[in-house]
Amino acid sequence: MTSNCLTLHSPAKLNLFLHIVGRRPDGYHLLQSVFQLIDWCDTLTLKLIPENEVRRINPIPGVPPESDLVVRAAKLLKEFCQIENGVEIDLKKEIPMGAGLGGGSSDAASTLIGLNALWDLHLSKETLAKLGIQLGADVPFFIFGQNAFVEGIGEQIQEIALETQDFLVLFPNQGISTVSIFHDPELTRDHPQITIDGFLASPWSFQTNDCQAVAMRICPEVKQALDWISQILPGSKPRMSGSGSSVFAVLGPKTDTAKLENLLQNLPKGWLSRIVRGLNKNPAYNLISSD
Repeated sequence: MTSNCLTLHSPAKLNLFLHIVGRRPDGYHLLQSVFQLIDWCDTLTLKLIPENEVRRINPIPGVPPESDLVVRAAKLLKEFCQIENGVEIDLKKEIPMGAGLGGGSSDAASTLIGLNALWDLHLSKETLAKLGIQLGADVPFFIFGQNAFVEGIGEQIQEIALETQDFLVLFPNQGISTVSIFHDPELTRDHPQITIDGFLASPWSFQTNDCQAVAMRICPEVKQALDWISQILPGSKPRMSGSGSSVFAVLGPKTDTAKLENLLQNLPKGWLSRIVRGLNKNPAYNLISSD
């Protein structure tokens, strides 16, 4: 690339279902899930600088650089490729943190994708994914860049074609620690495995999230959000995304979105809501050429 600056949109994702099917000896959980990209995005701007440093503009309060995924991603790629100049990173957050929507992982993936282009590295998606898994289990999915059937600890990814749908997403303004969910002794870890063909044959037979019961106990707001959706969208079978605390429901073709928008004006104080649309591709790839 000839430009020294690039702005990318980093999308959130929904787990259409989430099954915990086992646990490795090292403690990592084995899962099966379908990840759906949605058009709720953070905005990431990367600007190359001559100084040999990774500089974050407007850092998130309370998040030190060593915990900041975009800073870690930039440093990881910089070291891996022995890059001697630096980058200035500006991230405008829209996706709430601790929401189970993958915002931090998406931002890290976009950092790797964007710097791969700006630094003319020409690394493959496979190489970027191997770097990304060091930052978080969901990062390889966002680098893969398409809706996927995901297994293992998040590194086994198969493209899946999903019908374009709209969703109501609620975030009850309470984040949940992923570690606290997966360390909970009451977490179910023996869900029977399914196949991608089994899911495609009957996708709405799989609407469970094995983390949800633990999350509702740890964070009562999760149940409140689920109940809220059930009341305004009867029969919608809302469920939690990821390790929470966001919950969502599929909107049918006959949903009166204008009426729904009015109802969303009465959410409990501090809650966030979005009517979102599913995406087929990570928009971070839209402005750059990729393999």
